Amino acid sequence: MNSRGIGSQVKDSIPIAEFSASGTFGDHDILRRGFTSVKNELLPSHPLELSEKNFLLNQDKMNLSTLRNIQGLHAPLKLQMEFRAAKQVQRLPFLHSSNIALDTLRGNDDCIGFEDILNDPSQSEIMGEPHVMVEYKLGLL
Repeated sequence: MNSRGIGSQVKDSIPIAEFSASGTFGDHDILRRGFTSVKNELLPSHPLELSEKNFLLNQDKMNLSTLRNIQGLHAPLKLQMEFRAAKQVQRLPFLHSSNIALDTLRGNDDCIGFEDILNDPSQSEIMGEPHVMVEYKLGLL
């Protein structure tokens, strides 16, 4: 008997064309590939869309590189360590955390933005069952 076993012989005997991404009639096979999403297939509609999407990341990189050139390597490392520490401090899972420490470190505590006036839908005031949410966050469910 072959050292690869019976499972590999069965797999090798099935034609590869049968496992193609399209169905038998050339259409999208939902069971194998999942639902199609038009949003995933769209290209950016404007050349500045990608730049705007990565604005905060690019601004942070620029600020850290400027800080490194002015004060040395220790300053951006210390600031990144403070950012990580501020991101870890949160309220209980069923209460919304404002991340005021992170806003203070970034200098956004005195700026009024779009999200301050027209609240993000993910930050709605609907509160779930506290015990279930904490158990889910801790991985007990």
